[in-house]
Amino acid sequence: MRAYYPIILLTISNIFMTFAWYGHLKFKSTALWIVILASWGIAFFEYIFQVPANRIGHEFYSAAELKTMQEAITITVFCIFSVLYLKEDLKWNYVVGFILIILAAFFVFKKWD
Repeated sequence: MRAYYPIILLTISNIFMTFAWYGHLKFKSTALWIVILASWGIAFFEYIFQVPANRIGHEFYSAAELKTMQEAITITVFCIFSVLYLKEDLKWNYVVGFILIILAAFFVFKKWD
């Protein structure tokens, strides 16, 4: 296995996760129970990619590094999703906040020997 496999799997997982968590926002007139069931169905596919990503990834990364990687990927996927799918603006203060999260990832992955 390669060290980049978890990154690919986490990215795919996060695409499913983002649709499961936020995709229903475009369907506000749909009954809540229906969007909950739909979200559960989408989340199933998220786990198909997320569980192996962490299992494989733990061979190369610590749990803290995997979690940090997942959060950085989530922010990236969410930015793209919110602009393209939800048609929401990506405001400057959101970008600054997201950059600070990415900066946090730097501190987790930096080897401080």
